[in-house]
Amino acid sequence: MKEKLQAIRDEAISKLEAAKDLESLNEIKVAILGKKGDLTQVLKGMKDVAPEDRPKVGQLVNDTRTAIEEKMETVRKDILKKIREEKMKAEVIDVTLPGTRKMKGHRHPNQIALEDLERVFIGMGYEIVEGPEVEYDHYNFELLNIPANHPAKDEQDTFYITKDILLRTQTSPVQARVMETGKMPIRIIAPGRVFRSDEVDATHSPSFHQVEGLVVDKNITFADLKGTLEQFAREFFGPDTKIKLRPHHFPFTEPSAEVDVSCFKCGGKGCRMCKGSGWIEILGCGMVHPKVLKDCGIDPEEYSGFAFGIGLERVALLKYEIDDMRLLYENDMRFLNQF
Repeated sequence: MKEKLQAIRDEAISKLEAAKDLESLNEIKVAILGKKGDLTQVLKGMKDVAPEDRPKVGQLVNDTRTAIEEKMETVRKDILKKIREEKMKAEVIDVTLPGTRKMKGHRHPNQIALEDLERVFIGMGYEIVEGPEVEYDHYNFELLNIPANHPAKDEQDTFYITKDILLRTQTSPVQARVMETGKMPIRIIAPGRVFRSDEVDATHSPSFHQVEGLVVDKNITFADLKGTLEQFAREFFGPDTKIKLRPHHFPFTEPSAEVDVSCFKCGGKGCRMCKGSGWIEILGCGMVHPKVLKDCGIDPEEYSGFAFGIGLERVALLKYEIDDMRLLYENDMRFLNQF
């Protein structure tokens, strides 16, 4: 047994000294120390050794394994050292050459538009508030005067998680949550991501961004709403921008209106961007419905308010003259580098 172990040791060390790379080193390790290796087979034969000789044989086996493993580690370090030296020779750096310029990131066009928009409303004394993207039906619909049988609650338009929990379809639930606190006066904007079951095309996406605005105080009138939107349009699109309000219907506002701005490219004369009309639709708005105020715990006899909702992607497309909303999400560097 002693001679057999010595033979295994000598053969292993001889093979290790001849190893040139890590792959051949690993093959030797498997052949000697693996499950079916030579030394392992010796250990399996220990059952045939006389009981009084097993301690001595066991010690010989352990000494042989230790000697092989130490040699293997020495050879492995030598191989790694040679690999590193060869790599260093191949990667000589000429410090006189100009360095590689790193590309710097910058804000996304959506983020630029949002910061511009927030700057306008912060300047008018508004506070920025946020809310959960996974919302309760109670806040997303019921408190906003959208009853159970309303078409807006159809599953074709809304991503439901359970019967009462959904991905918010607008950021108006943030307004409901703020009104529910009862702290007056309220002057907020609520930017955030919203979700609707839309097909992806040049002007629609199942996930997009909205900025909802809300003002609630005593003696708030439709004239205050109109003045606020005029100020926003002038600061965001240019000082010569005019607005036009058209009657519309929203469940949570009464009266309601859709707002157009005069085309900032042609000045209202008619062009490709405004489709020849001289006006571009940008948002919906209205006076907060008395029922919404009452359901949120605000006395509609004492307080009134207005609300508006701006599609962030829509104003970004208009502001930067982008004709396809999908460009905002495709991460094409040729497009993003323009901003």
